[in-house]
Amino acid sequence: MNEHFFQCPYCWEEISVLLDPSIKHQTYIEDCEVCCRPIEFEVAFEDGELVQFEVRDIEQ
Repeated sequence: MNEHFFQCPYCWEEISVLLDPSIKHQTYIEDCEVCCRPIEFEVAFEDGELVQFEVRDIEQ
């Protein structure tokens, strides 16, 4: 598992997630550990290296 730090798109706090490099492409939703609002993650790995990491707010 790889730890990756990013800013929440709602509260702008720096938080971290654990990413599994054995799964080449992942899209999932997880709540911010600070403000509890839902964040959509899109993550991609190539040869065990993180090549894409995007977070988006999903509230409308």
